[in-house]
Amino acid sequence: MTSTQKLFEQRKRTMLELFSDPRYTPMKLKELAILLDIPREERDDLKAVLDSLLAEGKISLSNRGKYAGAAMFAKTGLFVGTRRGFGFVTPEEGGNDIYIPEQDTCGAFHGDTVQYLVVGEGHGGRRAWGRVVKVVKRGVTEVIGTYERNKKNGFVIPDNQKLSFDVFIPVGQSMNAVDGHKVVAKLKNYGDKGHNPEGTITQILGHRNDPGVDIQSIVMAYGLPMEFPEAVMQQVSYIPDHVTDDEREGRLDLRETTCVTIDGEDAKDLDDAISLSYENGIYHLGVHIADVTHYVTEGSPLDAEALKRGTSVYLVDRVIPMLPHALSNGICSLNAGVDRLALSCLMDIDERGDLLSYRVAETVIRVDQRMSYTSVKKILEDEDPEEIAKYESLVPMFQLMHQLARLLRGRRYDRGAIDFDFPESKIILDDRGRPIEIKPYERNQATRLIEDFMLMANETIAEDFYWQELPFVYRTHEKPDPDKMKKLTMFLTNFGQFLKGKSDEVRPKEIQKLLSRIAGTQEEALISRMTLRSLKQAKYTTDCLGHFGLAAKYYCHFTSPIRRYPDLQIHRIIKENLRGGLTDKRIGHYEHLLPQVAMQSSVTERRAEEAERETIKVKKAQYMKKFLGYEFTGVISGVTNWGMYVELPNTVEGMIRMSDLHDDYYVWDEARMEIRGEQTGRVYRLGQTIHIQVAQVDTLTHTIDFIPCMGEED
Repeated sequence: MTSTQKLFEQRKRTMLELFSDPRYTPMKLKELAILLDIPREERDDLKAVLDSLLAEGKISLSNRGKYAGAAMFAKTGLFVGTRRGFGFVTPEEGGNDIYIPEQDTCGAFHGDTVQYLVVGEGHGGRRAWGRVVKVVKRGVTEVIGTYERNKKNGFVIPDNQKLSFDVFIPVGQSMNAVDGHKVVAKLKNYGDKGHNPEGTITQILGHRNDPGVDIQSIVMAYGLPMEFPEAVMQQVSYIPDHVTDDEREGRLDLRETTCVTIDGEDAKDLDDAISLSYENGIYHLGVHIADVTHYVTEGSPLDAEALKRGTSVYLVDRVIPMLPHALSNGICSLNAGVDRLALSCLMDIDERGDLLSYRVAETVIRVDQRMSYTSVKKILEDEDPEEIAKYESLVPMFQLMHQLARLLRGRRYDRGAIDFDFPESKIILDDRGRPIEIKPYERNQATRLIEDFMLMANETIAEDFYWQELPFVYRTHEKPDPDKMKKLTMFLTNFGQFLKGKSDEVRPKEIQKLLSRIAGTQEEALISRMTLRSLKQAKYTTDCLGHFGLAAKYYCHFTSPIRRYPDLQIHRIIKENLRGGLTDKRIGHYEHLLPQVAMQSSVTERRAEEAERETIKVKKAQYMKKFLGYEFTGVISGVTNWGMYVELPNTVEGMIRMSDLHDDYYVWDEARMEIRGEQTGRVYRLGQTIHIQVAQVDTLTHTIDFIPCMGEED
């Protein structure tokens, strides 16, 4: 060690001694320099010492730039792992995720609550990075995965790709599982450097090739509750299966008002109905939502279980409901021809799309007809004579709905609302759960008009309660991160596109204009996806922060209380307010309760989305297994330093690895988002059409590998 290095280490020790002194109070760099009598010209040396200690995790830095011991400014957050070992921490107080290098995870697993230090600030599109200093609470106590035997012992390979380890199963702890069994392994310890976590198998779910085992494994891996507790089912048993005379009392009676539900053919939990009439230039729109809170009372077993679940989960082969079927498919479902209790938002809208007046009321309704999206599409888009004749009495109302929906959509477009119209995957399964067809699930005029009316009701309710200054749960979509917008702008230049305005001032209208400009072009899907990935995720909050994507100042979720807890929660507040029951005591109650409701609802929503995506990946991999060696034409949907992703017309996505590009040595150009051959000059870039062959499918990791077709590299 040189004398300069020795001096540097001595200075570090001096600073650590200072920070460990119980009399020390956190100070900024300038204050430390004054305390230590360090001249101005030597403050850069002091800064270097402090930066080194920060990088080693031995000291911490506050948001206000004050230095202290490592534990002083440690923050708490949720660790999100990756299969490659590194991870991210989602801060408890909100804000952008913090990148955690593999060597700085402190043994944290995906789902753990951790304390962490920020050791480097993000800039130039790069995330801030940090170091985990302590695991506060373990989020994983058991692992679901595939058992593989290794001589006398075995391992469980986790289904969850965010867990970066295999679980060691000692001899005698396997329950006689065999290779390929899907199992549940309870963790006995969490391992350390050089040693895998150790566990014992507590349940064998079946072989991975058995029908239903693949999805059941995902359900358990994500901790999705299947069965309802006995106390919940007991409460349900006391709920009548019809509306009683006492329940109708005091409600606005809308049973003579013509209204319909419009849903998918397979839907059973019908929680919204629409009525619409027109006179003297005024549209009278009624959005009638099932009054779930009449049956799910605050603090009851049903309410506690609904909050725990947070949302219904829609997997490819099943629905895991937030509420028991006796409610979701029964008394709370707005089935045709029977009386149902509702909370109705009755709106008067003029011919320009302006909301003139509205009323929210507890009502009793009777749906006249249960319609499907397919039938309404046939009437409005296809003008099918048979379908028009079948629903002749309702056709004028559907045509009126079409007019009003276009009017409302135009109003949202004018203010800058963004509409990402990506086709979702529709997977058709046989009776054994095997995928037999995958195709895009396209939106149509019927699905859009329901969206338009629901959005109108959600905005109306949110603005009402914002101005009443009452505790509420809002649906928030914050402004994009400036660094991500800057990176998106650089990416767009490759396609001759742009976003007006500074990266920290991008308006939704500019993104809308971008999507309009690229509509119908070859690169439309790719630019749309990259733009969507550059935006923040929506979440639930108690502050009305607006919805960037909808260009809305006020927004909430009001229309689906059967399947979303935030909707159910605000129904309770709305009804209590209508009845004059929001006393100071009840307002204080909600102010204390709602932050937890918002956070829990956001967490369970993410869990549901991840589980849904995972089941789709499973079935897509199983489906493509049948097409090994087949050739298809797709579009390059992603470019990375290890290869490129290609999406087929049926929405299946696979990867071409860099090592499978044999005609040249290829390098990744991050700035231009392309892969370029150094000798041939061949370029693969986002949005490019490419012919591929299905080379390999791994149904264990749910990955699909493609290779370019012969001639593609010529």
